[in-house]
Amino acid sequence: MAEFRIAQDLVATENDKRAAALKADYEALGANLDRRGVDIEAITRKVAEFFVAVPSWGVGTGGTRFARFPGTGEPRGIFDKLDDCAVINQLTQATPNVSLHIPWDKADAKELKAKGDALGLGFDAMNSNTFSDAPGQAHSYKYGSLSHTDAATRAQAVEHNLECIEIGKALGSKALTVWIGDGSNFPGQSNFTKAFERYLASMADIYKTLPDDWKLFSEHKMYEPAFYSTIVQDWGTNYLIAQTLGPKAYCLVDLGHHAPNTNIEMIVARLIQFGKLGGFHFNDSKYGDDDLDAGAIDPYRLFLVFNELVDAEQRGVNDFNPAHMIDQSHNVTDPIESLINSANEIRRAYAQALIVDRKALDGYQQDNDALMASETLKRAYRADVEPILAEARRRAGGAIDPIAAYRASGYRKQIAAERPASAAGGGGII
Repeated sequence: MAEFRIAQDLVATENDKRAAALKADYEALGANLDRRGVDIEAITRKVAEFFVAVPSWGVGTGGTRFARFPGTGEPRGIFDKLDDCAVINQLTQATPNVSLHIPWDKADAKELKAKGDALGLGFDAMNSNTFSDAPGQAHSYKYGSLSHTDAATRAQAVEHNLECIEIGKALGSKALTVWIGDGSNFPGQSNFTKAFERYLASMADIYKTLPDDWKLFSEHKMYEPAFYSTIVQDWGTNYLIAQTLGPKAYCLVDLGHHAPNTNIEMIVARLIQFGKLGGFHFNDSKYGDDDLDAGAIDPYRLFLVFNELVDAEQRGVNDFNPAHMIDQSHNVTDPIESLINSANEIRRAYAQALIVDRKALDGYQQDNDALMASETLKRAYRADVEPILAEARRRAGGAIDPIAAYRASGYRKQIAAERPASAAGGGGII
């Protein structure tokens, strides 16, 4: 049995306060959905089986290019991070896996695996880091990594990714996510074609070492830290990379890595159609790659993304099993609370997409009835599916109201007393 960072008795006490109201709300929603021909129990089971990985780096306070203002009880390293991740999963029952970032989370693999097992946590995709320099490395990534003009720097970046694969194999991970900050800040600084050729050659060296049951996720981003050109700047380039590398290569979609007003749900549909959607980094944005909490700015867009995912799921798309992970930076909130909230918002979008009347939607689409097609989606989006989410958590042993249970537990105060205060950071934190 997994160790609990928060006493289960406290969770049970908090649930008892809310059980009667949840029962009434669940029954009322069930009756409403039944009139639509939707079985609430079937939806609840589906939601309970939907999981999203949390990022190890997400439980620490983030920052901006200007400053970082750490909170109390900051994790001192990966083992503290795993404790915090276990709290999120205990209360939500939605986040059983953690995605690690190397070298930030580098530690003895056996100790990491034992810690994860003790907490009931598994390990999701490994994330390499060649967008910043690690202490003691021989070559700097200031002017690039996998696409660098210097062969020795490229070889170093490749070797780092191979190390991530080896660590992941020991932990039971099955995927490697590669995002690079390579690009240029001035016209003429880089030869676009030669730089992309060098990147593809480096990625091919990584790809050929992948175990047979692994996937390689490449991640596109329009800009930052390179502001004039970026090596993997959009989903089209990302698709070319996946096609060039082979069948184990897929595209990862980060919701904040696109130009404002981009139709991300259509990108998702295209990648599904051609078998190259690898998964997601869920977050939200207002201006750029803001890494805000999922659903904080545009929850309808999150729903529309899940509408495409559920459509593919129900159509029985072959080998359709995208990875789901949160990727957020928490500057002014308790990171644990933000990740709890985001996990629930992601499940909310999934539940709403599950109750879309797809037969009616298809009919309206065939008849070119734009208004009613749109209203069909909105009807599902407007539905308050919170009772489904809460009941799924309760049945799995989680909290009906996870934020309330977390605050009642005093966990943040407890770890603040155990962990030394973190000093405020200067600029350069992203």
